[in-house]
Amino acid sequence: MTQLAEKKCVPCRGGIPPLSAEEIKPLWEQVDSWEIVENHHIRKTFKFKDFKTALDFVNQVGEIAEEEGHHPDFYLAWGKVEVKTWTHKINGLTESDFILAAKVDRAYIS
Repeated sequence: MTQLAEKKCVPCRGGIPPLSAEEIKPLWEQVDSWEIVENHHIRKTFKFKDFKTALDFVNQVGEIAEEEGHHPDFYLAWGKVEVKTWTHKINGLTESDFILAAKVDRAYIS
């Protein structure tokens, strides 16, 4: 499991630039199969056996998001959940997005 999952998300107060493509790459390499979209956000679709299991996952990730103070967007459908995250305050990616991604991956495995 990635060491990112052991870190804590850092609240963004704005005024900092989003990560560059060069800064994103080493963080992206530490998460499992997340897609980088226009160097602005990352997303991943998780598969489940039914709607209830997918909904339970959304609720579990919601708890993680509250603990971290970093909140992703969800798309919930029968048997799948898409999680998309970026740092809204700066309209781009920060290390916290990858920390959250690693924690979401860990929740999916457990």
